[in-house]
Amino acid sequence: MKEKENGVALNLLDLTPHRNHRWETDGDNAVVVLVPKFRNRLLVSWLLPRLRSQHFRVKLDAFGSHVWLNCDGSKTVHAIGQSLKKRFGNSVEPVYDRLGVFIKRLQSERFIQLTEKNDRAMDQ
Repeated sequence: MKEKENGVALNLLDLTPHRNHRWETDGDNAVVVLVPKFRNRLLVSWLLPRLRSQHFRVKLDAFGSHVWLNCDGSKTVHAIGQSLKKRFGNSVEPVYDRLGVFIKRLQSERFIQLTEKNDRAMDQ
């Protein structure tokens, strides 16, 4: 769970995730992340007015919804793991392996941004 930046080893559990997209909850209290369909300004101004929806809607399960709601910029990945253990018990084990994979996927898809305690952003 360590990655290197500028020759310094970082522990994923010490990083703080911040959400990059808007979101809403559906009737089942599951989180639905609203991902913009286009980022290019020309496409946004030309195509979006012709589309029914400006966003892709990504629905998360209970585990993902809990993680997403805790990616508020105040909790580290380790604290989110502790919260998962408390809420879901043994059903999320191995919690840190699963959480690490999920957090890295959210980061690679640019749903979240990871920062260190000194607020330096970690984008890849």
